[in-house]
Amino acid sequence: MKMNLLPHNRETGSGLLVTIVMMAIALAALAAAMAWSANTTRLNERTIQYTRSLAAAEANTEAVIAQIARDFWSSGAKTVFEGSNTYRNIVLTNGTVWKGWEFSDANNNAQKTFVDIGSYTNYIELDSIYAGLRGYVCPIKVVSNARLTNTIQNVVGTVAQSFQLTSIPIFQFAMFSSGDMEISCGQPFKITGKVHANKNLYVEPDKELTFESDVTAVGDILFQRHPLDDRSPPAGVAVYKERKEAHVPSLTLPIGTNNSPLAIREIIQKPPVGEAVSSPMGKQRYYNLADLIITVTGGGTNPTITASTGIPFSPKKNVSSSTLKKFAYVNTNFFDWREKKRVRPLELDIKELTAWSTTISWFGSRAVSSIYVSDQRVLAATELAAVRLRNGTNLPANGLTVVTARPLYVWGHYNQKSLLNLGTTNTTTTVPASIVADAITVLSTNWQDSNSMNLVQNRNAKPTTVNAALLTGSVDTTLGLYSGGMENFPRFMETWDLANTFTYNGSMVKMFPSQYATNTWENKTNVYSPPARAWAYDLNFDVGTKLPPLTPSVQRLMRGQWAALAPYKTTNSPGF
Repeated sequence: MKMNLLPHNRETGSGLLVTIVMMAIALAALAAAMAWSANTTRLNERTIQYTRSLAAAEANTEAVIAQIARDFWSSGAKTVFEGSNTYRNIVLTNGTVWKGWEFSDANNNAQKTFVDIGSYTNYIELDSIYAGLRGYVCPIKVVSNARLTNTIQNVVGTVAQSFQLTSIPIFQFAMFSSGDMEISCGQPFKITGKVHANKNLYVEPDKELTFESDVTAVGDILFQRHPLDDRSPPAGVAVYKERKEAHVPSLTLPIGTNNSPLAIREIIQKPPVGEAVSSPMGKQRYYNLADLIITVTGGGTNPTITASTGIPFSPKKNVSSSTLKKFAYVNTNFFDWREKKRVRPLELDIKELTAWSTTISWFGSRAVSSIYVSDQRVLAATELAAVRLRNGTNLPANGLTVVTARPLYVWGHYNQKSLLNLGTTNTTTTVPASIVADAITVLSTNWQDSNSMNLVQNRNAKPTTVNAALLTGSVDTTLGLYSGGMENFPRFMETWDLANTFTYNGSMVKMFPSQYATNTWENKTNVYSPPARAWAYDLNFDVGTKLPPLTPSVQRLMRGQWAALAPYKTTNSPGF
């Protein structure tokens, strides 16, 4: 039988077609996979490059911020304002690390950085660790665009940083120390304002010590005596009613040097020959800022006294000798038992000074508000040149700051024209005032020079009120010799006892070692017995216009927002 067999070419063709289709699918999948892989690689490379560009842009902004910070801390805000164009020209170029990188500002100007410096007029309440303090705040924004030029990926990273330059008037603390601070008390003691130490704070009460406000220190806050103080451990208790925080950033003056207490002392010294008024230290010296400069030269009992307007006023005007002798004279002396020296003070009669200053127009529409006394007398080793303020119940209407590099004595009530408010915390009838000196001693309303050589039990004090910020020096604790602490920051030379109160409203700032009044507190035989202390921070100092004339400010740079922006933009949202 004859059989007809079907040919196999159709089946073969179908198999080949299937194979070709499968190969095409496989090749397409492979191509897609390769394309995906290549695209993923490109995206990964782009992401990596973007991250690198952001890091470079951030590094560039940090370089600018670092320079602004150096200028601010060493010279103050004015130098920052004057250097705005300099900051815009700062870009990272040094070394091989930044080879091939291009930095630009918001307008794509190569080798430029966007820097926007705001105004410095806002006196506002601060936040963060400085909550409750007020300061003059200047907002600044720095934006940098960065790209690597020697790569296929043209990726731009843009970083913006905002921060604030903050100047904090120093008289916003009940107690402030540029170094270590010690606080003890032999009677219950309340401190009503903020307390800050730029080093360690030694809390060592022998009775109850109450802190009514924030307590901060750059170093540690320790319940113990200073390591060099060999007295028995504190037997009292410390009560903290508000924040207590150690290891906070330091608060320093922009003096262009290391800000040690010894370096800070220069602000009360007359400048050396050749130092520019515009130098960092020159800008902080009271001598360069004062309205009136009184100079005492010579020696013995017949020195020469002159007075003229200060450096800010030109042409210089001189006070006539007949006028000057009404409020500045040297014809008294008394004995200081702590220093074991006879004090020959330049007497400043504040009542007569105030009356004279209302008759002149040397300082525009206001009376004199700041005086620097340059006492250049050469006295015997047993004598001490100093300044004494007397008749100081009524000060010039705009306030008064008195500065000297010598020791200063305040005799009687100071800066309280209302008899009803003497002995109280009511400072509504005071004016802004500060006293700045090598050391400050309070002589009560009952002080008499003729009794100064008497035994301490025969030098009896009476209640006295002083309303002024005090910025002065101290004799720090040495081995076996306690400094006296902040409770003895103003010195005394009479028998006060608890029946006689020393009322004080102001701010106490311990800034430097004393140079002239250098005997230790422990050497107190026949010196004084302490008063009842009614001390309070003056709430007037919370208001910028009520701060004392020439109040120094400590500086801080306060960080704000960090953001990655679109290239060549300066903001992502209205709030940044």
